[in-house]
Amino acid sequence: MGSLFRSEEMALCQLFLQSEAAYACVSELGELGLVQFRDLNPDVNAFQRKFVNEVRRCDEMERKLRYLEKEIKKDGIPMLDTGESPEAPQPREMIDLEATFEKLENELREVNQNAEALKRNFLELTELKHILRKTQVFFDEQEGGLNHTTESMTRALITDEVRTAGASMGPVQLGRCAYVTQRIRIRIKCATNTSNDPTPNIIDVGLIYFGVSLLNPFFMEKSIDREDYLPCFVAGVILREKLPAFERMLWRACRGNVFLRQAMIESPLEDPTNGDQVYKSVFIIFFQGDQLKTRVKKICEGFRATLYPCPEAPADRREMAMGVMTRIEDLNTVLGQTQDHRHRVLVAAAKNLKNWFVKVRKIKAIYHTLNLFNLDVTQKCLIAECWVPLLDIETIQLALRRGTERSGSSVPPILNRMQTFENPPTYNRTNKFTKAFQALIDAYGVASYREMNPAPYTIITFPFLFAVMFGDLGHGAIMALFGLWMIRKEKGLAAQKTDNEIWNIFFAGRYIIFLMGAFSMYTGLIYNDIFSKSLNIFGSHWHLSYNKSTVWNNNFLQLSPATSDYEGTPYPFGLDPIWQVATSNKIVFQNAYKMKISIIFGVLHMIFGVIMSWHNHTYFRNRLSLIYEFIPQLVFLLVLFFYMVLLMFIKWNRYEATNAFPMTEACAPSILITFIDMVLFKESKPPGKDCHVYMFWGQSFFQTVFVLIALACIPVMLLGKPIKIMQARKLANVQPITGGSSDAEVGGMPNGGGGGHHDEEEMSEIFIHQGIHTIEYVLGSVSHTASYLRLWALSLAHAQLAEVLWTMVLSLGLNKEGWLGGIFLTVVFAFWAVLTVGILVLMEGLSAFLHTLRLHWVEFQSKFYMGQGYAFAPFSFDSIIENGSAAAGETE
Repeated sequence: MGSLFRSEEMALCQLFLQSEAAYACVSELGELGLVQFRDLNPDVNAFQRKFVNEVRRCDEMERKLRYLEKEIKKDGIPMLDTGESPEAPQPREMIDLEATFEKLENELREVNQNAEALKRNFLELTELKHILRKTQVFFDEQEGGLNHTTESMTRALITDEVRTAGASMGPVQLGRCAYVTQRIRIRIKCATNTSNDPTPNIIDVGLIYFGVSLLNPFFMEKSIDREDYLPCFVAGVILREKLPAFERMLWRACRGNVFLRQAMIESPLEDPTNGDQVYKSVFIIFFQGDQLKTRVKKICEGFRATLYPCPEAPADRREMAMGVMTRIEDLNTVLGQTQDHRHRVLVAAAKNLKNWFVKVRKIKAIYHTLNLFNLDVTQKCLIAECWVPLLDIETIQLALRRGTERSGSSVPPILNRMQTFENPPTYNRTNKFTKAFQALIDAYGVASYREMNPAPYTIITFPFLFAVMFGDLGHGAIMALFGLWMIRKEKGLAAQKTDNEIWNIFFAGRYIIFLMGAFSMYTGLIYNDIFSKSLNIFGSHWHLSYNKSTVWNNNFLQLSPATSDYEGTPYPFGLDPIWQVATSNKIVFQNAYKMKISIIFGVLHMIFGVIMSWHNHTYFRNRLSLIYEFIPQLVFLLVLFFYMVLLMFIKWNRYEATNAFPMTEACAPSILITFIDMVLFKESKPPGKDCHVYMFWGQSFFQTVFVLIALACIPVMLLGKPIKIMQARKLANVQPITGGSSDAEVGGMPNGGGGGHHDEEEMSEIFIHQGIHTIEYVLGSVSHTASYLRLWALSLAHAQLAEVLWTMVLSLGLNKEGWLGGIFLTVVFAFWAVLTVGILVLMEGLSAFLHTLRLHWVEFQSKFYMGQGYAFAPFSFDSIIENGSAAAGETE
């Protein structure tokens, strides 16, 4: 059977490569992606392997490339991605790549350091410019004698409690010392005098206000004309959010013996360290004495405030401001040139960055794979073991020859097939269409080696069972169009490589979405349901025989199929549209109809699953499982649940309203009651007076026989296989079992596919294991059949939700008339469309998808699918680069 229905046949091969040709040969195998290497050095530490230094060099190159990528993205420079995958470079090219990356990194780091230093200087000059401007305003205000300004700034440092408690001690109180504000002319000795002139700088700042202590005898005894105690100032810049805490700390540490003025810098400043925009404020602090000066500077240092020199004379400040402006202009020019140079470096790197990443990851993958190999005693040959698909051995040998020719080696590689009893990996070939369906199966469990693959059948059954629950022509069309759009635009959408997880899930399942929508359109036509309304394509086969007055005066009227109301032939395709207006019994009719087809589809699905197990047993030559598991399981399903399905068709065929009594619809027996009476060996009661109990002759006898056969299948499933295994073991103790029949007689499977090795288990474990499987199957047959009723439940729920949305939302807009009605209808239609897509398509679609997934994983695959294998993970550059790109996106 082809690989579509079973996994590929795998072979364990031994590969001999000359040391000089190993790199090129592994590179060719990586491009091919059909070889899974085994680790022949499991006990060797990763840091003690032969090519660990090369792997470290690749890690270092990747680090440098990630640094370049971060800088490129920071500047918003687009990176060129041609979509092509360059070949892995030769080992000698690693030196050139390392030199290129080293040069780029050093140049970029140097440019960044210079730019950061220039930005820091620019920030300092900008802050100094604002200080010179703001302090000039401060001194101008003091020259003007603005008493209220000084007093208000002083009061800002005093808490409300202190201000209230000391109201009787003067105009302003600072801490525990009362101050009287006096207007005097003073001569200030500036502590920032740095000239060699022993005569201190004396400037006349005009009329200022400062407090003289009334409680401190030191100030009362000393004359304020003495220059040793005259106030000085410091000016600086601080972050705006730190300013309140800064003021409080100054007040508490200096006991109110300082005077602070501050002004906000309106425009934000750029932090040279991280590039963030920060808001700062200018401050100037007046104080007296060296002790306060030391405290103030320590507080400024603690709050990371930056202090700048501020000349005393206005002329000096103006001269400094002009110099600062000139330096700022020069710095702007230099900064622009630096940014242009950095941009040119990054643009040149962006053109090759993607290719560099691919090359480095390929080199790293090759050396990592070479670390899995063994060296022979001569140190001239590398030995590897690998799993390869049997059909691709010739392709692999051609790739090895190409690698040998590229390396210039004269010794050809050797690929030998080995015999092994290990379980090979499972490899199912897929394309872009079957890949999503195979992923649904592998999510449950990877198939055992050469086990039947459910994916080909899931391509049909999955969207069909989904459509049974989601059947609506309109909703199915929305889903199908969305899937078709993704399929038509798949190349462009795949090239975008977004990190949005939800979108990636939708895009990976685009073919599933399209098929689910297409099948839902089909079942929507069968149900004759489009947005809860019906299509009257062929004309209803029911006719109204009542006159207009009868219709208007009666809430409930009934049309009988036994009269001329019905033409006698059914609607050509799907349900008759007349059922859409039958509000009284539409749900009753659809309940009976959808419930029965759910059971029919469920039983057929389970029988198909049991038949699939026959293919597994015959392929692995497991005669015991074929006789003592498959046959009783199939018979058990057929005589009970398939018989119930047959009763439904017999009932539909034999009982009609136009038939003569007692074969009318009134005498049709209930299938559920009949099945319950059959299992309980109970005599059924007639559904009505003078009606027949059974639907056909001999029904009671056949039902009794069917139940007895089903009961007889249970001990066969429970004891048949363990007893045969026990007999085979007793015979093996007398005479050894040889040949190919041993697997069949003890119930094992070659290569471990699809079953266990019972010869290694104790008999008690075999009996327990078989008992669990028998109970699970017998009880599961009942529960699984009932589980398929979710097809009926979700179908009715979907139809009723669609009808509620139409009745409660859209019909309100359709009932309005006039131009206002048109506006109202537009709004209502938009609201209805959002609810339809959000609830009925997305949420209901997700619900139906999950229920369909459960029906396949539990009810269908449990009949034959073991799922105990492990996936084939070949050495492939494509998957390595894709995973590397995904990991890089997650770290960001």
